Amino acid sequence: MAQTVYLETSIFSFYFERRTSPAAVAMQGWTRQWWNNHRHRYLIATSTAVLAELDTGNLPHRKEALNLAMTLPAVAPEDEIGKIVDVYIEHHVMPRDPLGDALHLALASFHKFDYLLTWNCEHLANANKAGHIRRINTLLGLYVPMLITPLELMGDE
Repeated sequence: MAQTVYLETSIFSFYFERRTSPAAVAMQGWTRQWWNNHRHRYLIATSTAVLAELDTGNLPHRKEALNLAMTLPAVAPEDEIGKIVDVYIEHHVMPRDPLGDALHLALASFHKFDYLLTWNCEHLANANKAGHIRRINTLLGLYVPMLITPLELMGDE
């Protein structure tokens, strides 16, 4: 069976990135390379939270990013998700924004995605946070998805 990947908001945003800094250009290239050449290897999905975030954002490429996200199945937050988000925030695993990173981590963990794909290396794909996330998810009896960037899911390429 194919592995599962939850795509959070930054993936869709970087696909249509318009900034010209070397880092932004590289991240856009890797995002597009993963999307165009590697996503077919996985069962991918996003969430209604991502769709809402893209729909209400003020990105110049908001419409394009939302349209791309809408091509995927979207999981919806359930009652348990709010409780998980609260625990993440109480234990300082994620920032206090209940509709941000904590929500994406809770959705990916609750739905047992193998990977949470993100460009958010400050709060999600961050090796310094991995142990803390693993401890809290284990205490909650939750699956611990790998938190990675598209670059890490391209293998040898």
